Amino acid sequence: MIIMIAAAAENNALGKDNDLVWYLPDDFKRFKALTTGHHIIMGRKTFESFPRLLPNRTHVIVTRQKNYHPKHCIVVQNIEEALKFIPENEDGYIIGGGEIYKQALKYTDVIELTRVHSSFEADAFFPEIDSNHWELVKEEYHPKDDNHLIDFTYQTFLRKK
Repeated sequence: MIIMIAAAAENNALGKDNDLVWYLPDDFKRFKALTTGHHIIMGRKTFESFPRLLPNRTHVIVTRQKNYHPKHCIVVQNIEEALKFIPENEDGYIIGGGEIYKQALKYTDVIELTRVHSSFEADAFFPEIDSNHWELVKEEYHPKDDNHLIDFTYQTFLRKK
């Protein structure tokens, strides 16, 4: 399956200046738990926002830059090429950014979305989830607490048949 995983604000904001605009430690733990051991597909800017390679994951980077070759990564020119690297009978994760999410949406089977219950100024946005094509099948609300300054909800959407 192709699974899109993201954290997006109420206004679909993902981030600004190649960085997140909130800090949710439990969401990072969930991201790690879901993606570890899998192929993760991302755009170049998302990859460059990481301090280092994410452990125990195969990094597939989509970029138009012909001479871009970071160590220990697969580099491709488009999302279709990236999807070919996901082994048969394994899940692959689309992890961003905004443009990659838009391009990959038509290939995605599941969306694992952390809905951050606020709106933010941003320069990258998650695509609109069209209820004609997606069914919300699971929700788990998390109120703000000492470690999370914003309420958020884990949401799982399945593509309608």
